[in-house]
Amino acid sequence: MNLTRKALPLSVPSLADKLRTQTPTVGSWMSLGVPAVAEIMADAGFEWLVVDLEHSAITLREAEELIRVVDLKGLPALVRLSSNDPVLIKRVLDAGARGIIVPQVNSVEEAEAAVSATRYPPSGKRGVGLARAQGYGPGFEAYVAQNETQLVVIAQIENFMGVEHLEGIVGVEGIDATIIGPYDLSASVGCPGRFDDPKVVALLDTYEETCRRVDAPMGYHVIEPRAELILERIELGYSFLALSTDFLFLGDACRREVGAIARNIGNSGGR
Repeated sequence: MNLTRKALPLSVPSLADKLRTQTPTVGSWMSLGVPAVAEIMADAGFEWLVVDLEHSAITLREAEELIRVVDLKGLPALVRLSSNDPVLIKRVLDAGARGIIVPQVNSVEEAEAAVSATRYPPSGKRGVGLARAQGYGPGFEAYVAQNETQLVVIAQIENFMGVEHLEGIVGVEGIDATIIGPYDLSASVGCPGRFDDPKVVALLDTYEETCRRVDAPMGYHVIEPRAELILERIELGYSFLALSTDFLFLGDACRREVGAIARNIGNSGGR
């Protein structure tokens, strides 16, 4: 009986491979903590899914269930951490996450700390345990080998300080890509949600110019569930793209259809 953890198909480029070649890849965000929602989204055509621990009520136990569903569907499950915490990093990776998204990375030192927490000694400081990721024991050696080349570490750039130190952050070995968090980035210069404010536009211009100059993959979380916004980012050279989140997809569909009913009832005079 083979008890080792199932690897991603070798014939299909992995997320790590796509990030290295800056091949556009599109995933989404999960905040509801419901396994059925994870299953639906995994079947929708996304290439990866993120379990959000920062801005949700998802517990670590619930995160493990979401990771399991996404993983068994053949997609890489990433976890957006609540903080750059080595203990939390170790626990979500042991639960089977294929990578992490680290919020508020504003310095080289913070990027280095995140990477170190994902690697076993001698290249890092991650503690060794046997859990789901390691096939509960028998898959440990295979996991260690895969961890070195396929684990994904994404630094979230969502503060003007992160943009200022971006060249150093993307230069840290083990940082596979960065992703813009647009709401927090705009809030860091005093205009939350105003993405067309000149200060926010200037930060994004700097982010893009720096990434292009050092040939680093660019990422963006498009909040509105609109495909054309993803396509616009791809035209600008972004390759790691998140489209909206589970509750916005649900709410947007509900509002659109209920609104259509209300408008038609109004136009027909209630008949």
